[in-house]
Amino acid sequence: MDLQTRKLNFIQEFLKLESEKAISHFEKLLQKESQINSELKPMTMKAFQKRVDQSTEDSNNDRLTENSTLISEIERWS
Repeated sequence: MDLQTRKLNFIQEFLKLESEKAISHFEKLLQKESQINSELKPMTMKAFQKRVDQSTEDSNNDRLTENSTLISEIERWS
């Protein structure tokens, strides 16, 4: 089954939904997917070098987050 057919089948099934909760879940999933797609664009070499320079400067000035601290923060997100 090609992607276009799968999309159409999904839309038909989605239109049959009566559950507000299910629709809300799909909305959140679509939002997350849209954010991911918009954030995953190729970076120019100039932007990449700028990010490397900024990261080096942050490291040299002790503007870092320990991985254990970051993991603790991430665990509190959900």
